Amino acid sequence: MKRAKIYLFDQLARILTEDESGFAFRYDSTYLQHPQAEAVSLTMPLKADAYQATVLFPFFDGLIPEGWLLNIVEHSWKINQRDRMSLLLTCCKDCIGAVSVIPIEDESHE
Repeated sequence: MKRAKIYLFDQLARILTEDESGFAFRYDSTYLQHPQAEAVSLTMPLKADAYQATVLFPFFDGLIPEGWLLNIVEHSWKINQRDRMSLLLTCCKDCIGAVSVIPIEDESHE
């Protein structure tokens, strides 16, 4: 299982996971109760229910580099372009904008 903490403006919004059934993202209940909570994306409005998909959510996929930069990442880190979650975890720790994707290395942390 691959997991990442998703931060919005330095606040933990929730954990994004990939397992054998696909991808899941659910906003943290504490984050939802914050009066200034904002959605990570317009395509993922604030709600308590989980978002689930068989492919990486388009918002997160859009954070991954393209073109020559993607080729550099693929060759330097030996990551297949089809492994979208690994690319996200490797390339998107400090994205342009409000969202940060922080890999979770140890299963005991959340």
